[in-house]
Amino acid sequence: MTKMKAVVYDQYGGPEMLRETSIDASTPKEGEVLVRVHATSVNGYDVAVRSGALKMFTGRKFPKRIGVDFAGEVLTAAKAASPFTPGDRVWGVTPLHQLGSAAELICVAPAQLAHYPIELDPAEAAALPVVGSTVITALRDRGKLEARQRLLVRGASGGVGSIAVQFGRALGAHVTGLAGASNLDFVREIGADEALDYAVTAPADLDAFDVILDTVGSNPSAWRRLLVPGGRMMAIVPDLEHPLMSMAYIAWSRVHGARRVRFFSDKPDTRLLTDLADYVRNGAIKPIVDRVYPMSDIAEAHRAMEIGGRRGKQVIRVV
Repeated sequence: MTKMKAVVYDQYGGPEMLRETSIDASTPKEGEVLVRVHATSVNGYDVAVRSGALKMFTGRKFPKRIGVDFAGEVLTAAKAASPFTPGDRVWGVTPLHQLGSAAELICVAPAQLAHYPIELDPAEAAALPVVGSTVITALRDRGKLEARQRLLVRGASGGVGSIAVQFGRALGAHVTGLAGASNLDFVREIGADEALDYAVTAPADLDAFDVILDTVGSNPSAWRRLLVPGGRMMAIVPDLEHPLMSMAYIAWSRVHGARRVRFFSDKPDTRLLTDLADYVRNGAIKPIVDRVYPMSDIAEAHRAMEIGGRRGKQVIRVV
């Protein structure tokens, strides 16, 4: 059996649980595409799963693999009705129950792939599939954000937040971003009309908003009160200290009142990933990479994600 390098962990815990090892190489099933991974990135879901915050859903069978999105090159593809051929540069997202993009090879269904813009290098491309598709789904499809509406982004300098600021501006909204004091100029540079220090800005200090994109998850009820009647708050992560209580509140808000909180996990497909590529080509979205690490240093990339305060994504170069 051919071997490949991949990142695994043998128990839930901190970034130090991650290790690079040699495992049996991925072999595509009928209809799957085999991709050589050039780069992957660290997402909040990776951190939550690895830490054990979602163990009630992910179980206790180890070792587990890590990595959600990726950019790479098609090696083999199903011949029947496949839009992909060997040599194609593609990006994609694994199913959330089947992580594993931090590896040299990955097998995915064609519906989870799209061609990425040739203007991007693999590290830039790997920074976008999860966060870009999340933002498009949250603001365009679920939030119905329109020109001249007011958008608030919590965590505006991070992976999702930095894309939301850009996309909100491209849609013609007035964008307010909350971020750390050291990143306020950066948030303005990428398109925010206002950038405020989250450490000294309370909900009571702010005006009303049509749409709120919450990448933080804490105290959703306080932020929900800022919504205008009919406003939409898109929560991409629950409060991980109180996940069940947080999700129960979100469910309650969908039934009661005119200000609704919606928690969602998008499922990117070829259509959505192709839309993302188009937004990159027309300049509405640009990848923001904080740092690129070798796969052997993936624990350090996870640590940087957990500490926070970074600009954009932590990317892992695989080959």
